[in-house]
Amino acid sequence: MSAKASTGGLAKEQFVRLFSEAFGPENAVYLYSQYSFEDIGNNSRYVDFLLEHDARRVAIEIAEEGGRERLSEDELADLLLRANSMTHKGWEVYRWAGNQLKRDPEGVKEQLQLFLGRRPRFQEIADFLPAQKGKSLDGAGLELRAHQQKALDALAEMRRRKETIALLYHATGTGKTVTAVMDAMRCGGRTLFLAHTKELVEQAAGTFQRLWPEASVGLFAEGERELETHVVCGSIQSVSQNLELFSRTAFDYLIIDEAHHATAESYRRVLAYFRPSFTLGLTATPERADDRSILEIFRRTAHRLDIRTAVELGELVSIRCIRVRTNIDLSEVRFNAVVYNQRDLEVRLFVPERNQLIVDTWEQYCQGKRTVVFCVSVRHARQMAELFQARGFEAAAVSGGMSRAEREDFQEKFRGGAISILCACDLLNEGWDCPEVEVLFMARPTMSRVLYTQQLGRGMRKAPGKKFLMVFDFVDNAGRFNCPYSLHRLFRIPKYWPGGYVAAPAEEMEADRRLMERRKKPEALLDWPIEAMDYELVELFDWQEQAEGMLSQMELVRQVSAQEETIERKIRSGELKADLEVPLSGRTMRWFRPETVRESAERFGWELIDDRNRKDHFMKMVRTMTMSYSYKPVLLKGILQYADETGAVKLRDLVAYFRAFYEDRRARGLVVEKGGIYAKGSYTDQEVERNILQFPFHRFEQMQMMRHTKTLGLLQMEETVWSALTEEEKEEIRGICDRKLEEYYRRLSPA
Repeated sequence: MSAKASTGGLAKEQFVRLFSEAFGPENAVYLYSQYSFEDIGNNSRYVDFLLEHDARRVAIEIAEEGGRERLSEDELADLLLRANSMTHKGWEVYRWAGNQLKRDPEGVKEQLQLFLGRRPRFQEIADFLPAQKGKSLDGAGLELRAHQQKALDALAEMRRRKETIALLYHATGTGKTVTAVMDAMRCGGRTLFLAHTKELVEQAAGTFQRLWPEASVGLFAEGERELETHVVCGSIQSVSQNLELFSRTAFDYLIIDEAHHATAESYRRVLAYFRPSFTLGLTATPERADDRSILEIFRRTAHRLDIRTAVELGELVSIRCIRVRTNIDLSEVRFNAVVYNQRDLEVRLFVPERNQLIVDTWEQYCQGKRTVVFCVSVRHARQMAELFQARGFEAAAVSGGMSRAEREDFQEKFRGGAISILCACDLLNEGWDCPEVEVLFMARPTMSRVLYTQQLGRGMRKAPGKKFLMVFDFVDNAGRFNCPYSLHRLFRIPKYWPGGYVAAPAEEMEADRRLMERRKKPEALLDWPIEAMDYELVELFDWQEQAEGMLSQMELVRQVSAQEETIERKIRSGELKADLEVPLSGRTMRWFRPETVRESAERFGWELIDDRNRKDHFMKMVRTMTMSYSYKPVLLKGILQYADETGAVKLRDLVAYFRAFYEDRRARGLVVEKGGIYAKGSYTDQEVERNILQFPFHRFEQMQMMRHTKTLGLLQMEETVWSALTEEEKEEIRGICDRKLEEYYRRLSPA
């Protein structure tokens, strides 16, 4: 583990910064740091970062400075086993060296965008949460009306018990779709119906229109895109490829036809994306003999419960909270999106007074209760363990450097009571399970909802005799934009009652609140020395939450027909004002509400461009192309000849195409150009490359239709443009280019 330890936190901070610049800081919340897993030999491992993207997992490693030559043969074999284990799990694995992040930051950002796409769809990973509650409803052998009514009654009863997903198994011809439509109509909310053929989509739309005439019904399949109707019937292919057009909470009810295909990537992507209140799968031909297995497949591919819902359903233990103020000032600590600068943080937090407060709090409140203290670093964990031991308490420091045997030894001692306190760094965020944990100390400030939730998950499993989890939030002073997460911020609870519930079944929450308002301590807290019963107001401002639904400046450039420099100039002059500005370590990030973008476009005469009409704008650019030189049509023809299925073409192939085009004209005695390198004749490949990037490509780049990946020497068409172009449109572009070139050279030719 020495290679990992030497990398340190600084390179990882740099990676988070580059990731934020590539995809926007609002997406940095999806980076899971120090994600634990087991290799093929069941040894404990962890990966620097894990992402869930379009229903696939992406592991990111930051390699040690200096590379592999420092590793022994055994260390190299261990490293390869670890990497092969990640590949065996089906993860995509990408690596960068720590010094590469400093030496070539732009290249790293380009590679990230190439590997993950310009606009990736990240999802939260919640491995510690239970799957949704649901069941299989079998009515294949019943009469049509009887089994439909039975299914509808069962579905209503499931929702009454707050179950959130079901699989309806009815034989072909027994009216599964009718049952689904009737149930959606009973619920009344916006509904999305998904099937794998347009014929099934259209049939379902007809059923909705016939049975639910009050609801507007639209199609989202092939060329039809009706987004605003109350019921949307779509093909799985069209919806899975255009998820960015929908909000995650756009639908209350989701129906998946042919649900036995739910493990396919397109289905998994959709199920991971949407957050409906209820999901219904339909199947008549299960691929497995037992319905229970099919339901397990379907549940595993559907979205997970959030913590609050899981607690309300009784799947996870209830949570109480005590906030402990430290008077440590974090307002000047630098931060990149969700990560505090490690050096700044250690300077602020490695103070005897704060550490002593943690020990004093445990001694006052928690003796005899198994506790995990989340620490800032390995060094901090060791310091805390030594302080607890000096007071005579059984404590141990644990971190990612532990072997599997060490981890199991500590876990056994902790579970058996030989150790009362684990001071943890990294290891216990994920991949460690001890349901007997009764108390968590959140002593590691973090702006990452992911990291905070990972830590919280370590104490939320139910265990015999465990009535609730007590969380101590150590609240440091911070600025408005770098405020760390706390339970109240996580659950959006503005009032704090010392020791009160922050998550519990609804009736328990209400009973607890009534007692607190009468300044009576709940019976469950009689053994906790809590005195103050007055509530405090908690500042819940969360810039990441504020930014949700807004467009970053990066996205604004993509969505209007104005150059990046024009937008930047209007922001500097004050003509264009952002709705949210966030200072991030010396930089200012800006976000704009959709209505601000629309109003600004109207005011400045910009056209609005989105993924639905980006191809149309590109075709308009081509059809109305003006030419000072011949370069644009030559570039387009070269791209059409050499681009791969993603719209990427090697720059060297374009250089060769340009050279062949102009030298062919020269060889035939035709006018080559009115000036520039091609007219004079003698030129290098480097000059051709510079000419391509400086002239024809630059205009398409400004309009967000193409981009240049310098690291790999690629020009690439915007994905949403290239994927939408038909063969007929590509042929039209070739014809336009030939015609424009013919007109251009006719003007240059002597009369």
